[in-house]
Amino acid sequence: MLDDTSSAVPYAEDANSDVLRRPPRREFKARGSFVERCEGCNLPTLNCLCPFRVEAQSRAQVWLLTHPLEHHKPTNTGRLIGDVLPATEVFTWYRTAPDARLLSLLADPRYAPFVIFPDDQPDYAERVVGMDAVVRSGQEDKIPVFIIIDGTWRQARRIFRKSPYLDALPVLPLRTQRQTRYRLRKPASQAHLCTAEVAIELLRQAGDIDAAEILDDYFDAFNDSYASSRIYHKIEQPTAAMHRLLSRQRREAASTAE
Repeated sequence: MLDDTSSAVPYAEDANSDVLRRPPRREFKARGSFVERCEGCNLPTLNCLCPFRVEAQSRAQVWLLTHPLEHHKPTNTGRLIGDVLPATEVFTWYRTAPDARLLSLLADPRYAPFVIFPDDQPDYAERVVGMDAVVRSGQEDKIPVFIIIDGTWRQARRIFRKSPYLDALPVLPLRTQRQTRYRLRKPASQAHLCTAEVAIELLRQAGDIDAAEILDDYFDAFNDSYASSRIYHKIEQPTAAMHRLLSRQRREAASTAE
């Protein structure tokens, strides 16, 4: 569900600070911080991901509630969702200052938001729903929204517990047999999916098959590009996922030209 990385850098929670109105600016200090990166995809320019970007449309939307430390991690997969699904919303989480736009959207009757979180604690059991609730919301002419908490597991649990505006929302646990294919860190379990993989499986189960397949291919292209760049290897021939994305681009270009 979440990118299992961590950082000890502090972040601001002052409600009067300008930093709350945009993702915090923080120089990336870690191994690879001096690598030349593409400004578009944030990957090393050796294997830029931009040529393989394909946008998709979906009935369901994804809203990311992102821990402030995640914005500057180049291995964060949440940004892949926004690359593929242009309707994606990204909100930075601060404990003492909820995002005003998020609060406004949560109150908008056009949307049916669901918080994606495990159903492993009894105190919110009455809020737990299944994918059938998502399907019903679409049948009622509402736009289903998957609110994915983007951060480490520890950060995610804190965000879930410390965000009162989420307390009235239904909780949707992701049930899937998928094993993670995320290769940029070692998960505690193969069942622990990264943020993009969670979105892929939610879209697929909600019936947005085409969007799920495009995001899945884009995720694989990201995985391969980043992993190769770590060993300073340039991918000379597109991978199978890259070929599929390029084929979609050609089909869309041909359709537009007609």
